[in-house]
Amino acid sequence: IKPRIFEPRIFDKEATGFGPIFEEEPLDTVYAEDSPENKISMNCRARANPPAVFHRWWLNNWEIKLMEQPDEHFSLVGGNLVITNPDKGKHAGKYVCVAKNVYGTVISKEATVKFGYLNQFPTDEREPVHVKEGQGAVLLCSPPSRYPSEVMFRWIYNDFPNFIIPDQRRFVSQTTGNMYIAKVEASDVGNYSCFVSSPTIGKSVFSMPISLIPQIEKEVKGAERGASGCLKKKLLFSRSVFEKVHNYCRRLSFYNGLFTACAPTFIYNPVKKVLLGAENGRVVIECKPRAAPKPKFIWKRGSELLTNSSRMLIWDDGSLEILNVSKSDEGSYTCYAENDHGKSNSTGTLTITEATKITEAPSDTEAVVGDTTILQCSASFDPSLDITFIWTVDSYVINFYTDFEHYELLMGDENSGDLLIKNIQVRHAGHYSCTAQTIVDNATAEADVFVKGLPGPPGGVRVEEIGDTSVKLRWGLGSDHGSPLIQHVVQTLDFYALDPEDWKTASTSPVFLDGSTESATIVDLYPWMQYEFRVHAINEFGAGENSRSSIKIKTWDARPTVAPSDVLGQVGISGELIVTWTPVKPQFFFGKKFGYVVAFKQYEDSEWKWTTVEDPETRRYVYKESMTPDTEIQVKVKTYNNKGEGPSSLISVVDSPRLALLDVYARQVTATEALVWWLPIYQAPPNWVDGYQIRYWRKYDDNEAAASRVLVHRAINQTRLENMRPDSHYLIEVRAFNGAGLGPPSEHCEIVYKYVSFNRKWLYLYWDHIYNYWNESYVEGYKILFRKEGERYGKLYTTGRHYIDFPMPETGDYIIEVRARCEGGDGPISQIRGKPLWVLNLSASPLSCCWHWDG
Repeated sequence: IKPRIFEPRIFDKEATGFGPIFEEEPLDTVYAEDSPENKISMNCRARANPPAVFHRWWLNNWEIKLMEQPDEHFSLVGGNLVITNPDKGKHAGKYVCVAKNVYGTVISKEATVKFGYLNQFPTDEREPVHVKEGQGAVLLCSPPSRYPSEVMFRWIYNDFPNFIIPDQRRFVSQTTGNMYIAKVEASDVGNYSCFVSSPTIGKSVFSMPISLIPQIEKEVKGAERGASGCLKKKLLFSRSVFEKVHNYCRRLSFYNGLFTACAPTFIYNPVKKVLLGAENGRVVIECKPRAAPKPKFIWKRGSELLTNSSRMLIWDDGSLEILNVSKSDEGSYTCYAENDHGKSNSTGTLTITEATKITEAPSDTEAVVGDTTILQCSASFDPSLDITFIWTVDSYVINFYTDFEHYELLMGDENSGDLLIKNIQVRHAGHYSCTAQTIVDNATAEADVFVKGLPGPPGGVRVEEIGDTSVKLRWGLGSDHGSPLIQHVVQTLDFYALDPEDWKTASTSPVFLDGSTESATIVDLYPWMQYEFRVHAINEFGAGENSRSSIKIKTWDARPTVAPSDVLGQVGISGELIVTWTPVKPQFFFGKKFGYVVAFKQYEDSEWKWTTVEDPETRRYVYKESMTPDTEIQVKVKTYNNKGEGPSSLISVVDSPRLALLDVYARQVTATEALVWWLPIYQAPPNWVDGYQIRYWRKYDDNEAAASRVLVHRAINQTRLENMRPDSHYLIEVRAFNGAGLGPPSEHCEIVYKYVSFNRKWLYLYWDHIYNYWNESYVEGYKILFRKEGERYGKLYTTGRHYIDFPMPETGDYIIEVRARCEGGDGPISQIRGKPLWVLNLSASPLSCCWHWDG
């Protein structure tokens, strides 16, 4: 018999499974050709019962055969297809994924993979755009080739990231990228670059700068000096435009042979009038007049001419730097600027304040998770100034308004700013700095906070070697959070876990994994089982956070090692052999094509008869050929799969009763009925007695083979014989039986029937006995309620037989209710009504009841 692959029953009334339903389907993807990620992930996820199997992906109507034809570019992670180092010629196209289980197959919608690009602008210099004030101008973008074509155009003004904001005068076309200026103003003079962004592939490029230059009508030899000190040529631009040009004196020195010149002026950038410096600190006084060409600078303090020294330095841009300032450096400072076109000066007053100093610095602190700790910080500063305290942790500035749950600034007095850390967690460990800040200077003190707590999660859990009952697992050490790691624990989650959080501690080799261990062999796994793994570490504070679970893997298949349990055999009434067992759980299948081998033989036979049962859910087998009666039968069941056969169950011996019944008695009850009883017999399991068979026939008129039969449960040792003929000589025989057949017969009991008269003194009630099925509890007895009609209560009788007699009531209408009782509870009621004078018959499921009167 050819075994078949196990598939769950899907047509049962109790079936709860369903076919795959997509929860996530692959999406259209545009991959940037120069992407640093170097991979494409096509996601596909479905829910189903039993779980769906993603075993097919298709590209351009061709199946991607990952198992038969491995490819270095394609790999399958769960149900997702990962394309490594994508190639436009090989991997562009339409993809679909296929999910299936025993209920059916579904195909996802098509997802297109395309390769996007955005080339660089040419590096050639762009021609400048000459324009008159008040006229319109167009700056051409000329974007490079690209895919997809949907991009966003913006323009940079002078320096990145100073982007032009479109308004009523300036418009950027999102079709061509060109920028249109309706009326050129003085503020528009400068350099412009076209900036192109592709949101699809996340890439941007920009062009070489395009200069927007004022157009000059003609060169004038004469010059006229204005109030600004600049030589004005006859330009078509207004005075405001000419002043704007000052900002570009160096950049626009020559255009068509023309020159722009300016005398130094401090109108726009005078020296600050009030200058503050901290004692022993550094002061820089800026001097940045507008001038062209570059002027020469001279500094004076009062009337004292200042020159470069070890404490003082005049920078190239004219700024004055003073080191280690003191009260003696206070006074007025004047910057003089002079070039060929003139000179100018500007003065400011320097005041020296008391230096800010940390008087109480925070100290290194060690805390345990959940503790509260305080980092102290106090400072001295100039009383004329205001002070504020700024705290940072690992360069992150603590915001006390948003981080109030754990951080609080304690302002005991104006010169202190202690940091309170509440309910400290591991993430709060780091390098803390306290900065006391005034408008003049600042002082900083630093300290480290160490937090001890549960270990952090190990990283990079991965399976390296897979066997049938073991795998090699590797991981990276997590943070010990201030307490050395003591142990690592590996946990597993298998496919048949009832709860996704039902992780179990795995057996490992070595058995104990110390704190420095980064790999282990996981043993005692089930073959042909899907697993995922995770790891956590333990230190003196307890077990830490679990790592992220590994990818799901399946162990290799192997021969079964578990045999079916509760194997029983019995012979039916027709002589057929019925073998039952408890099916093996799916996690013990250990491979494909799982099934059972049922073997049996009669005791005297030397060879076993056997057959295969291919359905792993089957729990019984019936051998329909008749077995030899009164013989011992041996049965056993073993498992098999595609790797071979497993162990057999313990041999179950089914034997018929060996003892004959003794002391069988009978008496006549009515003209057509008799009562027979006997002494029961007992045998040790598994050969116990299941019940008794009673046969009766007329000694001189009937053939023994055609005798009437009655079967009763082993708990009953008497029964009523019906449909007997009056004035007859009967023989009665009783035999015990069990699953192996009938035992030896008892000695014949003889009874001679006579006609019977009725005197209505006894009430006899009898009913059909209920026989339970093999999977039901057997009937333990019966309850009989005898009550007068119209009354709620009556007399309750119990018996283990299927008949009862009790004194006849004198008058009235009566109701009799009979119900079976068993381990599972009471059965339905069978009810009859009548008067004592009547003989009544009524059928009601599951009992048929009769009563009559007898003297």
